[in-house]
Amino acid sequence: MSNKQPCILVVDDEPNNLILLEEILALEGYATISANNGKEALQIASQSPPDLILLDIMMPEIDGFEVCKSLRDNPQLKTVPIIFLTALDDEKSQLKGLELMGDDYITKPFNTRLLLAKVANILQLNQIRSQATKSQNSQQVDEQSDLQLSAALQINQVLSEKFRLFVPEQFLSRIAPEGLNSIQLGDGKEEELTVLFCDIRGFTAIAESQNARDTFKWLNSFFERMSVCISANQGFIDKFLGDAIMAVFDKYECHSLNGLKAAVMMQESLQDFNVNYQKYNLREPVKIGIGIHTGFGVIGTLGSAKRMDSTVIGDVVNTASRLESLTKTYGCSIIVSEQVISEIEMCQNNCQIAKRIETKDNSLNNQENFSNQIQNNQNNQPSYSDKIYYRWIDKVKLRGKQKAVNIYELLGTEKNLIEPKKVATLSIFNKGVKGWKLGKYAAALEYFQQVKKLNSIDNIAGLYIERCREKLGLVQMGKNEVNLVEPNF
Repeated sequence: MSNKQPCILVVDDEPNNLILLEEILALEGYATISANNGKEALQIASQSPPDLILLDIMMPEIDGFEVCKSLRDNPQLKTVPIIFLTALDDEKSQLKGLELMGDDYITKPFNTRLLLAKVANILQLNQIRSQATKSQNSQQVDEQSDLQLSAALQINQVLSEKFRLFVPEQFLSRIAPEGLNSIQLGDGKEEELTVLFCDIRGFTAIAESQNARDTFKWLNSFFERMSVCISANQGFIDKFLGDAIMAVFDKYECHSLNGLKAAVMMQESLQDFNVNYQKYNLREPVKIGIGIHTGFGVIGTLGSAKRMDSTVIGDVVNTASRLESLTKTYGCSIIVSEQVISEIEMCQNNCQIAKRIETKDNSLNNQENFSNQIQNNQNNQPSYSDKIYYRWIDKVKLRGKQKAVNIYELLGTEKNLIEPKKVATLSIFNKGVKGWKLGKYAAALEYFQQVKKLNSIDNIAGLYIERCREKLGLVQMGKNEVNLVEPNF
């Protein structure tokens, strides 16, 4: 596009709509002229032809359709691009707009990013068309025009791809199944999914210790690494929350396992990031906490007619966030809910059954179709056969919940251990847990002390040592101490 600032004529009989559109366009570098009715719009356009017109339809005296017809009948104005921007969303009105040679038709409430993308694209295409018309008698210029038209198509594709950076494809497939124009406020679909919350520890202190540019630099590098881990396990990022990430996993039946593997990969990637933490002017390595929960949520559009966003709403989101907060309390890196563990165990059991069926069919050689079907399923879905290491850590009441729930610490997978010392002491720890649950506190204390001796930084083993000693009356709680037995988070 030329260096000249494009001028857009905005026509609407609602003053608030004019103000909103002027502000949106001004932020993108466009000059604007406003008209309160159709008659005024025709006068302004005749005096100073704009580069594009955003035209409302329902206006007194002369409506948008009549304005469009008058412009197309005017030799000096017939090529000015027109985008109808109206609350009329019926097919008859849209068809009439196209018949009158409107360039596009957008219904209110509109998506701001979509509107700006269409404006930029139409302005670009119109400029290319103008250049092509001026040089149509020259073969060389004709060839150049073809190249420019091809470039315009590429620009349109780039704009679409850029839009998908703000709204993941997994959202668009639900909220815009018939294309971007079909996005409507309040569209949503409820389904079971897994939500992962990741939060950076001590971010406020880190931000206070360095300038904003340094913080921005290392945050983007950190988010890039975490994003790779999430997408590699069939997940997508719902949003970045300053120093936190909310990710969603919805692929296949065992999406909880995808979330779990992503969390393990994120912790490993963080270790690589921290090798060079000093180059980002960080005083110490970055630490994160992760919470994962599986449940039902609604994926859809939320907000208002003037500003909407795509997101996930439901208890599954709140619970995942609460679990992430508990990693601070228990001094561990990843906490998952009982629902996640139950789904993983179910998927692994089903995987083992499928393998036994496949082995039997292969040996009998008489059910090839069924065997091939199993093979195809395995090719299209992730493997659930990897051994997962986790341990029960407590039964708590999460804030806002009536019933206590079991929570677990994730230690890693068979291929990727993030807590090798805790895995090495897992059998002893589980014996301590069994004693604790049965009320055999003396035996439980002995097991937890063994764990602590082998792994001095096991905070959860240390927590249960104190709990057992309290139960046995070996330690008197001070006035300012908090009883951690089944806390209410």
